[in-house]
Amino acid sequence: MSEANMNKSDKGMYDDRVDTETDISSAEALVLMGRSFRLLNTVRGLFFTKLFLALLAISPVLLVPWFGKIIVDQVLLQKSFGETEVLFPPFMDPFISLFSTMSPMEIMGAIVITYVVLIGLFGVRGGGTTVALTFNQGQDNATQSEAALSAGSSSAGGLFGLTEMLVTVRLTQSIANQLRTRLFDKLTRLPMITLDDHRIGDSVYRVMYDTPMVPDICYKLTLVPLATILVASINVYLIKYSYGVVAPEIVWIALFMVPLALIVTFPMSAFARRLNQKSRASGAATTNAMEESIDNISAVQSLGGMDQESAQFKDKSAESYKRFLNAWMFQMFILALGGTLTIGMGIYIAIYISDAIIVGDMSPGDFAVMLGIFSSIAGSALLLGSLWIGLQTNIAAVRRVFFFIDYETEDVNREKVPDQGVRESVSLENLGFQYTDGRWALRDINLDLKVGELVAVVGPTGAGKTTLAYMLPGFLKPTEGCVRVDGTDIATMNTDWLRDQVSYVFQEHMLFSDSVRDNLLLANPVASEAEMIEALMTAGAWEFVETLPQGLDTVLGKAGDSLSVGQQQRLCIARGLVRETKILILDEPTAALDPKTEIALVSSLRKAAKGRLVVVIAHRLSTIRQASKIVFLEDGRLTEAGSHDELMAKDGGKYRQFVELQSNPDYG
Repeated sequence: MSEANMNKSDKGMYDDRVDTETDISSAEALVLMGRSFRLLNTVRGLFFTKLFLALLAISPVLLVPWFGKIIVDQVLLQKSFGETEVLFPPFMDPFISLFSTMSPMEIMGAIVITYVVLIGLFGVRGGGTTVALTFNQGQDNATQSEAALSAGSSSAGGLFGLTEMLVTVRLTQSIANQLRTRLFDKLTRLPMITLDDHRIGDSVYRVMYDTPMVPDICYKLTLVPLATILVASINVYLIKYSYGVVAPEIVWIALFMVPLALIVTFPMSAFARRLNQKSRASGAATTNAMEESIDNISAVQSLGGMDQESAQFKDKSAESYKRFLNAWMFQMFILALGGTLTIGMGIYIAIYISDAIIVGDMSPGDFAVMLGIFSSIAGSALLLGSLWIGLQTNIAAVRRVFFFIDYETEDVNREKVPDQGVRESVSLENLGFQYTDGRWALRDINLDLKVGELVAVVGPTGAGKTTLAYMLPGFLKPTEGCVRVDGTDIATMNTDWLRDQVSYVFQEHMLFSDSVRDNLLLANPVASEAEMIEALMTAGAWEFVETLPQGLDTVLGKAGDSLSVGQQQRLCIARGLVRETKILILDEPTAALDPKTEIALVSSLRKAAKGRLVVVIAHRLSTIRQASKIVFLEDGRLTEAGSHDELMAKDGGKYRQFVELQSNPDYG
């Protein structure tokens, strides 16, 4: 199957409904890298501290190979300095001056002391390598991301490496947390129509498992290549300086190793991006499957769907493992390819040096130096080659993060309305709303809703009642026409200001697994206990709240399931009332209430309407007839508006037919 066909067949395999175009071109990848790089502006102090420590860690690595040469030539073979044409680099001059006056055993003692100091400070081992401090982590995307949140590493060890690691942990957490918070804020402001299509599990995956990969891309763009290229450049210079005369071929090999690694890996970058995008999309699909099953566990159990849901989760999880394995095997292939080339070059270098030692152009100590420097250059080349592929792995995660950061959300930066709140009315002018599938939910709505009114929005199922109510706080944007608050189009208003004017009590009972008090404080963080009790009494909820074991401080079960449906409904209404906004919208507030409680609630709502606009979506005639204005919708159009008596006086009126149908004993 061709690559294009493979991409086409993968579309729709996962749960993405909003983020569907996932291919990333090289140009787009570079843009994403640039955006990630700019995140370092907010942590400049920590970043430059980390940079200074990382560059300082290079110094002991440069010393160790030359100490190895001295141990072989001057200590073991007891040769004098300068017997060959090989020159020591300038930074070794202080050591050469010191060692030239010492006996072999004194030289060895001085080197041992130096090694002990370096090990304590930098954790240096022989052969020019360092002990890197890092945290262990799992191999799948989720555990790698969790570990990445507190990733701390250093190219050194010892006390110096520990300091650098702690700085890195702080730097990583600062970058990840600011981006995670920024993404979460954007997700909370997605338009309702987008939220209907987007899966909660996918949002969780992006916030929890995609954002932690961004700090790593910052390091791979700055610290890692800078330190790696610096080490490689210094080592190439050292080879040229010390061995340019006796081994010019080695100089050219060293010079081309890093460019060769990039040339080999660059063409594979697009393939690496696609593999990792699919791996992350399949991981998000697994999270979705679990979230949706657990969130709807009552329905799953009542319908006997446990085995079916388990089988579906198993399939999603297996697909996630398969996609991750594909991406991991590709990375292993790159490492194996680089390792094979490095070993081949290493064998050639070893033979070349051995021949030079035999003919006397080099000393035995040069074997340790040359292999040490070559190993360092080869390691730098391998690191840069794998670094580019690693960037493609991170880009898949970064693209998923910035997709929703860039997504069109509700504008909160528009000019704020100058007064302190809604004063007179909300008007709908020639309002229409069309869904993305082409269906019109509302057409040609002209309506004036005044502060002080209790307005009932009535109509058959699918008439557009909830869509109309969603227009008032700007949950949905009109396709045509506009909504005005005191004459000002809400499209020009600051969204936060507008939402502060509206309390919306949804038909679904959206309670948190916190205490009653915490649920009320969510709506009004500064509400006093007296204000909370007053709202509970108005909603008819205080009578059961005061009987709870800890009263206001009683912790509710999952989504308030420890309460009855009617109790949940009344508590949600109380939460809307405690907010004390100028506009209160209730979607089917009396649906789960008994007649006595309903009468008391509607009476309270009539009182609450004094000084505010109360909009009630209702089907019950006992609720509707007490409204000061009734708005009747049918097929998305406003057919009638007026009081109950006015609308009942119309022969053949839509509202009158609705009432007569409800009054029929056979209705429902």
